[in-house]
Amino acid sequence: MEDIEFYIEDAKENMEKAIEHVKHTLAHIRAGRAMPNMLDDIYVDYYGSQTPINQVASVTTPDARTLMVKPWEKNMLGEIEKAIINSDLGLNPQNDGEVIRLNIPPLTEERRKELVKQSKHEAENGRISVRNARKDANDHIKKLLKQHVSEDEVKKAEQTVQELTDKYVAQIEELLQKKEEEIMKV
Repeated sequence: MEDIEFYIEDAKENMEKAIEHVKHTLAHIRAGRAMPNMLDDIYVDYYGSQTPINQVASVTTPDARTLMVKPWEKNMLGEIEKAIINSDLGLNPQNDGEVIRLNIPPLTEERRKELVKQSKHEAENGRISVRNARKDANDHIKKLLKQHVSEDEVKKAEQTVQELTDKYVAQIEELLQKKEEEIMKV
């Protein structure tokens, strides 16, 4: 019996990881507002090693359309500016010698639709991960039939895994819906 519980827990853990991944990827899709986590994937050359920008500077949002990057060491301004320019964010940094300001341009209708499409793609990847976790768990549970586990226990376990799948897919749908609303809000 503990084998079945193990596989159910394993499936649940994998589904939760899929949810976290979807949350993370959706958070990095720009919705027209300045958010400090937009720069999380940018790395700066910090004394010879690639370091996340948030470990060499503070990133704040003075208003809804502006990001402000204030390095802890002034000599890092140029490196940070170069890293932002070379990133795929398409932002134009303004360096005033103290801080770097990034103005976030408003999104066009066409760009909003592209971002919604990208969000749907990420959500679908999350749903696929959840369904793969379900499939793996069910495969392992079915193998237990050969090890003197009753059919009723297997059916009950498969039903539990399906309920988990439904729950996590619904969470992904909810995340996607919120992100779509955020992107389409002008």
